[in-house]
Amino acid sequence: MLELILGTVFLIYILFIGQLIYGFNRMRRFSKAEFTPKTSFTIVVPFRNEKENLPNLLHSISLLNYPKDLVEIILVDDDSYDGWKMEDGRWKFEIRLIKNERKSNSPKKDAIETAIEIAKNDWIITTDADCLVQKDWLTIYDQYIQENEAEMVASGVCYLPKNGLMSAFQNLDFLSLQGATIGSFGIEKPFMCNGANFAYSKQFFKELNGFQGNETIASGDDVFLLQKAVSVAPKKVGFLLAKESIVATKPVATWSELFQQRVRWASKSTGYSSIYGKLLALVVFGENLTWIVSFLLWLVGLLDQNIFMLFVALKFLIDFILIYKTANFFESKLQYVLASSLLYPFFSVSVAIYSLFGKYSWKGRNFKK
Repeated sequence: MLELILGTVFLIYILFIGQLIYGFNRMRRFSKAEFTPKTSFTIVVPFRNEKENLPNLLHSISLLNYPKDLVEIILVDDDSYDGWKMEDGRWKFEIRLIKNERKSNSPKKDAIETAIEIAKNDWIITTDADCLVQKDWLTIYDQYIQENEAEMVASGVCYLPKNGLMSAFQNLDFLSLQGATIGSFGIEKPFMCNGANFAYSKQFFKELNGFQGNETIASGDDVFLLQKAVSVAPKKVGFLLAKESIVATKPVATWSELFQQRVRWASKSTGYSSIYGKLLALVVFGENLTWIVSFLLWLVGLLDQNIFMLFVALKFLIDFILIYKTANFFESKLQYVLASSLLYPFFSVSVAIYSLFGKYSWKGRNFKK
């Protein structure tokens, strides 16, 4: 009976991840073609104490292969105190530096809304201060927008490569999230995206009433807006699966930072409006908890070793298929895969439980669940 219960949980998990793999395979890669640029973009970058990162981001933006008159950049300073000052006259595109106008429990949502209120251009595209963009980033977005009747477009984010177990672990975790994101679009049940590479028309944002309805949740400027859009106009939402549109970001430096970051991300799941998103989050949590329980039962001799090893092998295999496909698209190197897969259930369950009852800190601020 015990084996049957545990096996059922593992089977449900395998079916869900298998569905995401199927969705990933259904997604067609978008190929760059020659187009006359038409879409006007406002790049919005909320930031707080990013003295080391902002110059690198701005340099990558300055290399964009896109008409100068169709781009503006709005940097929104969310109460930084690191003394960074923007150098005048050295950037290709128009850049405006403004202060964040706080009005909710979510500094980032406030920052984006503050920028949108003064944005001149038709489309908003958000990224983070610790990111780097490619020269054809806006070009491929423009082509996708022109070829599709989209009002909201998500795209891929990857980590800049770094050595060591911790970096490898968070890279594998991040690849699994990107794989789930792409796969969910492939089965037409999108529920997740990343605000480091997310675009929408200003008019559509206003039609959705922006972030209204989730102001009390500190994070979620991306997923809540996406889920709202999908519930209202799913045909207007798309995923740009193109190498040229990928944005690279830096992995965090310590395990403590990683835990706090993942808690921040996990805290959004209880506010999902997507039933599929909520169900998948529950299935993943249930499976990782079941993995830990199976491990403990095996240690005390209450679960046959062969059955436990079968569970471990099946989970590893289905996870690896999704991660491998995602890593192949992002051209990301896989390291410490086995060690990370054994560590992940403990990390994931700890994050999930802590996110329900605990607090987290980010950018020098403390937030309550």
